[in-house]
Amino acid sequence: MKEHKEVVKYMNILLLLIPKNKVAFIYEDSTVRQALEKMEYHRYSAIPILTKEGGYVGTLTEGDLLWALKSQVDLNLKAAEKFVVASIPRLRDNEPVTIDAKVDDLIKKSVNQNFVPVLDGKKSFIGIVTRKDIIQYCYKQMCQREKQ
Repeated sequence: MKEHKEVVKYMNILLLLIPKNKVAFIYEDSTVRQALEKMEYHRYSAIPILTKEGGYVGTLTEGDLLWALKSQVDLNLKAAEKFVVASIPRLRDNEPVTIDAKVDDLIKKSVNQNFVPVLDGKKSFIGIVTRKDIIQYCYKQMCQREKQ
């Protein structure tokens, strides 16, 4: 029975996963202008940064961009086309989980992150799980337990 419960915990991450092809992300060699435009279009305050090979680099936030722009006093939209995301210092990155992580690990990480990046066994980015989806999952589990 214990083995069955573990399998269910692993499956839940897959059920909550928003796959890479449905996630807005930027590449580490994207320009600041590209990052700003993508974040504005999707109304995101944070966005995953990937390598061209699909590896997870980290998370770019509005705050990271703000501090980078502040340090570049003469920055304008044209200059933003030459300023690459990889050169921006990041305060912190959203910590990823691997696809075989337990739901408990996912919940712990989501406390301080609005999304949790998910990596496969080769450490390639395969998608995200949002804090909202985790809270909804926990709420449904709680309601089911109360009914029993």
